[in-house]
Amino acid sequence: METLPPLQKCRVHKISAIVTRSHTFIHSIAILLMLYYRLIINLTEIPISFLPYWFLIFASELILSFLWILNSAHIFSPVSRSVYPENLPPDDELPPIDVFVCTADPIKEPALGVMNTVLSTMAIDYPPEKVSVYLSDDGGSVSTLCAIREAWRFGEVWIPFCRKFGVKRIYPEAFFQAVDYDEINGGKDYLLERENIQKEYEEFKERLKKAQENRGTKDTVVHFGPNRDTVIEIIGQRGCGAKNNGKAKLPSLVYVSREKKSSHPHHFKAGALNVLLRVSGILSNSPYILMLDCDMHSNDPSSARQAMCFHLDPKISPSLAFVQFPQRFHNISKNDIYDSALRSCFVVKWPGMDGLIGPMLSGTCFYMKRKALYGTAIHKDMDLSKLKKCFGSSNEFLNTVITSLNDKLNDTGIKEFADNNIQEARFLASCTYEEESQWGEEIGFMYHSVVEDYFTGFILHCKGWKSVFYNPSRPAFLGSTTTNLNDTLVQGTRWNSGLIEVLFSRFCPLIYGLKSRMPLLECMCYAYLASQPLYCFPAWFLAIIPQLCLLNGIPIYPKVSSPWFIVYSFLFLSTLSKYLWDVVNTEGTMRTWWNEWRVWMIKSITAYFYGTLDAILKLYGFRKASFLPTNKVVDDEQLKRYQMGIYDFQASKMLIVPLVTLVILNMISFTLGVIGKVIFEGRLSDLFGQVFLSFFILMVNYPIIEGMILRKDKGSIPLFVTLLSILLSLCLAFFGSIFVSSLMCRHSLEKASLMNLELKTTKAHRQKNWRLAKAGRRLAGWRGEKLSQYRCYNQGRAEAPGHTEGRSD
Repeated sequence: METLPPLQKCRVHKISAIVTRSHTFIHSIAILLMLYYRLIINLTEIPISFLPYWFLIFASELILSFLWILNSAHIFSPVSRSVYPENLPPDDELPPIDVFVCTADPIKEPALGVMNTVLSTMAIDYPPEKVSVYLSDDGGSVSTLCAIREAWRFGEVWIPFCRKFGVKRIYPEAFFQAVDYDEINGGKDYLLERENIQKEYEEFKERLKKAQENRGTKDTVVHFGPNRDTVIEIIGQRGCGAKNNGKAKLPSLVYVSREKKSSHPHHFKAGALNVLLRVSGILSNSPYILMLDCDMHSNDPSSARQAMCFHLDPKISPSLAFVQFPQRFHNISKNDIYDSALRSCFVVKWPGMDGLIGPMLSGTCFYMKRKALYGTAIHKDMDLSKLKKCFGSSNEFLNTVITSLNDKLNDTGIKEFADNNIQEARFLASCTYEEESQWGEEIGFMYHSVVEDYFTGFILHCKGWKSVFYNPSRPAFLGSTTTNLNDTLVQGTRWNSGLIEVLFSRFCPLIYGLKSRMPLLECMCYAYLASQPLYCFPAWFLAIIPQLCLLNGIPIYPKVSSPWFIVYSFLFLSTLSKYLWDVVNTEGTMRTWWNEWRVWMIKSITAYFYGTLDAILKLYGFRKASFLPTNKVVDDEQLKRYQMGIYDFQASKMLIVPLVTLVILNMISFTLGVIGKVIFEGRLSDLFGQVFLSFFILMVNYPIIEGMILRKDKGSIPLFVTLLSILLSLCLAFFGSIFVSSLMCRHSLEKASLMNLELKTTKAHRQKNWRLAKAGRRLAGWRGEKLSQYRCYNQGRAEAPGHTEGRSD
């Protein structure tokens, strides 16, 4: 039998796997020794009155150890993949692709950027008749509808230009800003046509600007609002006809704004995606779906072919749910002071999970198999009534579901099909369609959490599906990310709130995953991400309690001369050095390593804490679920500071005040601890651990100190925030010290009571011994007197007449 040429290959990084497994084994032994010290040795040494502090420190160490063990599963078996698109079947045999682009807020997500993303997806290197692009406008904006019509007009010249000259930078804004002309050698014809296209693009931008100013055009016949009807429009059909007036073929473009009523839940992004899943099912029903956020454009036109190298590989295709590409960003600075690139996820963790059963679903930049979203319990021979209970009451849509389950392609063109069925598509996008169905529960993208990507990927893996991670040398997709501290922490708060919701639900990864027979290491990876917000507890405890104890001279860690000090030192250095290895091994730098440590501390105090608090409030019904899109509008001054590596503290006071307060508290404890306890009392040996901890926190968070004291620019920490934080830190130090002093007084009273009791016991023992001695002396005297009398008696008898010694009768 002839062997088919390979479509993809997988390579295991053995050296990284050996280093990781060896380090995990040694580090785990050190963790056990630390827990032994806390539970067996340290617990018996401390007074009972200090148990609250001991318990919080022990809980912090236990949480950190637990999360570290979970995190180690990510890189047990890292792999990398390569593809061979030249071995794909001919274009006419390639499967169709639907592209989903989501936008939700026309203010935070400007129309120009959204339309650039749409145009980049329409220009991918794939047969145009097999590509259908859907834009979900969850904000229901008139200007977005006008913008997509204008984008179609510009696309009629842009897309043929890209195909003619083989343009790789298919994002118009990036193409026209490039200096190297995308490395195209097209001669004078190319330069002339490029100049004409650029003029068209400038006119396109002007039309978008006017449409936004006028909130629409005379061609807009729909009205939007918080309670609005479904709007579905196939762009390019109005006045153009299905054949596009003989022009070059373009992918189909569909605008979808689903129905929204305040009385019905809309489930945020997951709800919008499920509407697109149904509408696209009845219009094009492509077996594969590319999902993109509106700020994540296509940067490599060959990404679809790269993904098909996995989806069409007979070795892995039957169980493959999705191909995840990394999220890469064009606005990342060299230093990336906010860790906006999420480097550890897409460079370290996801390749490691790829060596298990696959990476997590990451919200965007993935090619999904439609069949995987329809559930494993659904099969082609199911009764129609059972299918309606799962998918809803639309018979037309059920026919497309059966087509997908049978792995058949929809031969009906989208334009011909949509003209006769647009009303059915509107019904599928209504807010009542999902009632009494399994959408969001078993079918489609999962509800019950704002992190629908994490949750959906987890459920797919629990059902037995697999995924792959592909990181090409040229980024397949590029987007914009947060470039200021406020947006970074607000975004992180939303993510962590959703993650902790999953952790506290019946879908807890370590329980539900194992019950679903997911591999243990994969469960640990999911459990780590869901448990990541728990870092807030050890971060807060270790930033306060050792410092208060240092101010009052109470040792928490072993003395420098103790052998247990070696255990703590090893754990600290082992954690830092292993993370440094992971950074350097993935082409990072020392500065990257240091920045990521700082961002971890900042997020632990703010985003992780507020995310956990938000999830708890929602769990007990004190707060409703909400979704705030990340702001995509760029502030030039903030961007300039970010590019220069300078922190911008123009953020909410709720985010900044806790950070500044804890830094000031550590400054106080370090200064007074060194002067009062180390220099004057000479207690460096037993308080070294706490002194070093305060020093390390201050070193990592030096930009906060700089923002308070040294900087005077607009991005520095406001004076009011500094004064408020000083007041809070002084109150925390004062009342904390009072509480510690009360425990010390209680301990002193307990000690004095024990000494008094011991003294009383000693005195009682002395009195008892004296009485016994006196009684003994009396007894000895009485016995001596009796003995003397007895001796006198015997002597008298011996001297009496008639007495014969030894006489016998």
